[in-house]
Amino acid sequence: MARRRVLAVSDLVQDQATRIVVDDVPIAVVLDSQGEIHAIGDTCSHGQISLSEGFVEGDTLECWAHGSAFSLRTGVPQNLPAYEPVPVYVVEIEDGDVYIDPTVTKEIEQ
Repeated sequence: MARRRVLAVSDLVQDQATRIVVDDVPIAVVLDSQGEIHAIGDTCSHGQISLSEGFVEGDTLECWAHGSAFSLRTGVPQNLPAYEPVPVYVVEIEDGDVYIDPTVTKEIEQ
């Protein structure tokens, strides 16, 4: 499977997650306050809640239901109750568009 155009950079709102689904894979795309675009799995590893409905703070996306914050860079939860990471996807920007391959994840740095 190859990367897919998922949205335009201009569709993103800073410090707000946008939910997309690529080949049945739910992904939260975030434009952070530093101007970086991140893509992480949109399902909280603790409660099966959509992370894109949560809150972006710094370089984390916090689940609105139970408060676990996941690193946008690694997918690793920063606090309980979640203890399992969510996947982080490689993001490519080309001509103002965001491309993601839902089969390619970043290696988690422990």
